[in-house]
Amino acid sequence: MFKEMLEAVRQQRPLIHNITNYVTANDCANLLLACGASPIMADDPEEAAEITALCAGLCINLGTLNHSTVPAMLAAGKRAGELGRPAVLDPVGAGASRLRTETALRLLREVPFTAVRCNLSELKTLAYGSTTAKGVDAGEADRITEENLAHAAALVKDFSRRHRVIAAVTGPIDIVTDGERALCIRNGIPMMSAVTGTGCQLSSLTAAFLAANPGQPLKAAAAAVCAMGLCGETACRRLTGQDGNASFRSYIIDTLYHLTPDGLEKGANYEVL
Repeated sequence: MFKEMLEAVRQQRPLIHNITNYVTANDCANLLLACGASPIMADDPEEAAEITALCAGLCINLGTLNHSTVPAMLAAGKRAGELGRPAVLDPVGAGASRLRTETALRLLREVPFTAVRCNLSELKTLAYGSTTAKGVDAGEADRITEENLAHAAALVKDFSRRHRVIAAVTGPIDIVTDGERALCIRNGIPMMSAVTGTGCQLSSLTAAFLAANPGQPLKAAAAAVCAMGLCGETACRRLTGQDGNASFRSYIIDTLYHLTPDGLEKGANYEVL
């Protein structure tokens, strides 16, 4: 199901514009290179739309949000919409501050995003104005588990339908939906939360998969989520007793570099809800 999604990224090598945060920009760039795509980062309002026009896809990440980048996000997002290019929103920390929440909601209103990649706390903030977020992380009450999977899937599908986006909500269990069909993905390991930026990297990766696979947004987004989780699993098996989260971060990128389409097809762990 997902083999051809990665093949398309490797063949097309899409250029992805990332307006992302300075904590994880380097890792996002290297992860895109590892999957076969190319990164560019431009967050000045004077060039954001122009750069977007050169690219096959856009990822907007609120991780280190400031007032000077909001106009760039809006300009880039609107240009992507005008040109029919896929755009991904990562509303990092929505609910943690008024600025983050209001900016994410404004972007959702004014930009025709293809996908929103977030955790369940962030999604609930955008959908209902309530959250149990802990900083930029999901609150304990919003962890997706086997016990609350059906309820969480219903919330995510409702958000997807109302905003007309692919919703990719990640956590201990991931849910990716277009509002009608939903996939439950069980790739990934808890240690991935010990590395700053795995979610940011996934959002950039999702933009690359969407750009290389037009017309198949649900499948492309789900393939990206499976690939990231699978790389986390494989990277963990490389760790020695002397390795920690810094080595793990690098191994994730290395593992994606070596991931084959057949390896993704074989390792993807998902079911249709």
